[in-house]
Amino acid sequence: MISLTDSQKIGMGLTGFGVFFLFFGMILFFDKALLAIGNILFVAGLAFVIGLERTFRFFFQKHKMKATSFFLGGVFVVLIGWPIIGVVLEIYGFFLLFRGFFPVVVGFIRRIPVLGSILNLPLISAYVDKVGESNTMV
Repeated sequence: MISLTDSQKIGMGLTGFGVFFLFFGMILFFDKALLAIGNILFVAGLAFVIGLERTFRFFFQKHKMKATSFFLGGVFVVLIGWPIIGVVLEIYGFFLLFRGFFPVVVGFIRRIPVLGSILNLPLISAYVDKVGESNTMV
């Protein structure tokens, strides 16, 4: 079992609540307030989990500036009151930021009994193989 410090436990809670509020805000037809709260909690939770310095180093690497600008720009657009446009920008930035992790995630999901068999279906397999072939480094 992985031991977590108190700040990492707080960060996991904040991140979890952030994801919940983002999901709930999208279910309720892109409610501005819920999405804004979710964004703030998610980013704050991430900073608590991996630390402020590592968070800044992750987001502000030279080759990730485009992705960071889309993600944080989407957060800002949600905060000023245009939730649909902001969420689209955030999702695009999120995929650009974390595309190096997708091969690891696909490999992990393929080892799970039920989900692995779903990913091996003919139509899904071609798409998942394309996503899992990312050559970018994290």
